Amino acid sequence: MGWFSMLFAAGMGIGLMFFGVNEPLTHFGTSFDGGSWAPLAGAEGNAAGAEALAMAATIFHWGLHPWAIYAVVALSLALFSFNKGLPLSMRSVFYPLLGERVWGWPGHVIDILAVFATLFGLATSLGLGATQAAAGLTYLFGAPESDITMILLIIGITMIAIGSIVAGVDKGVQLLSKINIILAAMLLFFVIAVGPTLMIATGFFENIWNYAVHLPALSNPFGREDANFSQGWTAFYWAWWISWSPYVGMFIARVSRGRTVREFLVSVMLVPSTVSILWMTTFGGTAIDQYVSQGIEAVRDAGVDLQLFIMLEQLPLSQITSFVAIVLVIVFFVTSSDSGSLVIDSITAGGKVDAPTPQRVFWAIIEGAIAIALLLGGGLTALQTMAVSTGFPFTIILLVACYAIIKGLMSEPKAV
Repeated sequence: MGWFSMLFAAGMGIGLMFFGVNEPLTHFGTSFDGGSWAPLAGAEGNAAGAEALAMAATIFHWGLHPWAIYAVVALSLALFSFNKGLPLSMRSVFYPLLGERVWGWPGHVIDILAVFATLFGLATSLGLGATQAAAGLTYLFGAPESDITMILLIIGITMIAIGSIVAGVDKGVQLLSKINIILAAMLLFFVIAVGPTLMIATGFFENIWNYAVHLPALSNPFGREDANFSQGWTAFYWAWWISWSPYVGMFIARVSRGRTVREFLVSVMLVPSTVSILWMTTFGGTAIDQYVSQGIEAVRDAGVDLQLFIMLEQLPLSQITSFVAIVLVIVFFVTSSDSGSLVIDSITAGGKVDAPTPQRVFWAIIEGAIAIALLLGGGLTALQTMAVSTGFPFTIILLVACYAIIKGLMSEPKAV
């Protein structure tokens, strides 16, 4: 439970909270109003077809694809570190290709790119989390809606993350991750119970089927008049996942020692993907139902950082559930920050897993400072731009890593 909690909390907790309502609703509106791929399911003016497309597109972004990216990095790091005895660092993955040159400038370049990708990928997540937490505090308690509120949030949460870092992985990160998973599960099952339960239950399997049916069309970035889906959504997500991959991959590898490759792949790809699909089906499906069946336009018209709270407002105990949602965003923020600091610290320390604590604290502070700078410099657009900018060059490294991991696995001793 502790292992899975850390894996999931590090992987995409903040993203699910931020986009769980927004993305399905946005895709629904686009396809219902005649978006460029609406004809796929006869979705224009057809609520059922538009919802099918919306959920398929959401699962396309949050299902197997990001976890496959994470699995490549995590499995390669685990293999070359634990089985081959190399340092737990991105450069070690390229030993089959570069040999001893990984300890020279080529290895330095790989690790530097990994650090920058991780820093800005984390900053994107922390910025999204701060934006949503600030919006929730304004909505629930009337806190001032300003940059100062978000800056104070980032500073406060970074201080909590530093406390968790000092406590260590077992006492700090794992405990917070378990608390987070329990709170997330409670919120999820509450919405399932009091929301459109039957629709969620049947929709879960229907959405997986619709995803499989529409996967080729969703994967094709060409031939659409509206390029926003492939360039505005998919390109951002792919870059975000790739920029996160050294951080999430190394963290997963670090907490996965002793697992078999089969256990690892099932746990890293299938289990989190299933949970992500259930989460999007529950929150996104409930929001779409509120808009279509109940005519609640506020849930569609609210800002992206407020849509979750507007959706919860239509359900019982909304004050409590909204507060739980704010706590969830904050704790996901903390777990992302402290686990990210552990990873960056390991890379910059040459693969050591027991680097000095002040060094980890330094990286936690840097992450918070970058998030503040990007929020003040351009808000959500600046966050997304930096994720794309750092994700693109690291894509090349990941493609080469795919070949390196095959060579590494082929060199493993054969079972008798």
